[in-house]
Amino acid sequence: MKHAYFEAVMLVERLHRLFLEAVKYELEMMKIDDINNVQCMILYNIGSGQLSVGELTNRGYYLGSNVSYNLRKMVQSEYVIQEQAPHDKRSSRIRLSPKGVDLYGKLDGIIEKHAQDLEKLDFKPEDLKVLVKWLHQLEDYWEGLCLNNLRG
Repeated sequence: MKHAYFEAVMLVERLHRLFLEAVKYELEMMKIDDINNVQCMILYNIGSGQLSVGELTNRGYYLGSNVSYNLRKMVQSEYVIQEQAPHDKRSSRIRLSPKGVDLYGKLDGIIEKHAQDLEKLDFKPEDLKVLVKWLHQLEDYWEGLCLNNLRG
């Protein structure tokens, strides 16, 4: 069990990096060079919503440590609009600009294509649902460990 557990953890990390490489490749094919793959994942997770920077990280939409840098770059490249929250001048809200909405549609198409390709390779939606369920259970386990460690 120990070996399989550790192998699964390492595989999840590799899969995340490979997915980012696939997004980078797709950006290169579309000749989009003013946003990177990590920023695209932030953009995709924002979607049609409007979030605070804190919500972006608390919801797990961004896994890195440089969220403010990436958001600043996305604002400069006009993919995201960042506005001060009306009720609290210390926080800001972010949403996609028209350019961001356009890229969101392209990213959504890429993810749809990947999903269709997987079905052609005999991946079944129910198998992926079981995998997602297991990954959520692992996430819950780790969150429990972290919370218990914080409580001491």
